[in-house]
Parts: sequence; C-alpha cells; structure tokens
Amino acid sequence: MRKLIVAVMAVTAAGAVDLATSAPAAARDYPWCLQGGRIGFPGDCSFVTRAQCMASASGRRATCGVNPRTAFGQQRGHGSHRGGW
Repeated sequence: MRKLIVAVMAVTAAGAVDLATSAPAAARDYPWCLQGGRIGFPGDCSFVTRAQCMASASGRRATCGVNPRTAFGQQRGHGSHRGGW
C-alpha cells in the first residue's frame, strides 16, 4: 500500500511540473471556419481542411467557409490594421 501511495504522489508531482512548464496554445487562424447558427462570423476557424470542418458541421445547421483572415492575409492583433474600421 505504501508503494502505491508513493507511486501516485510521484505521478502527480510529475504532472504538476509538466503543467507548470507548458506554454499556452498559440492563437492561429486556420483556413476553414465553421459558420452558421449561433456561431457568428467569421465562426470557429479551427479547421485545417474543409473535410474536418464539414464533419463538424454535419447535423448542426452550419456550413464551412474560407477564413477571411487567411484569405486576405490579415492577422489578429491590436494596431495591425490601418483605417477606421
């Protein structure tokens, strides 16, 4: 029983170290966006392929469209655009 407790503590400590040293996920704009319903515009742009997006859209009253940020070369960020929009 004692060995089990020590093993569980070691695994928990290793997980805490991994969590503490991991970097946050980088925000990326993928080429396909799930659009429609309550998703909004440009939608959920987390799809690399149209097939992935269409599989997620199936049965949800949603469709897939090209991500406008990648289609027109725009990047997210403050002050990265010019003009008043």
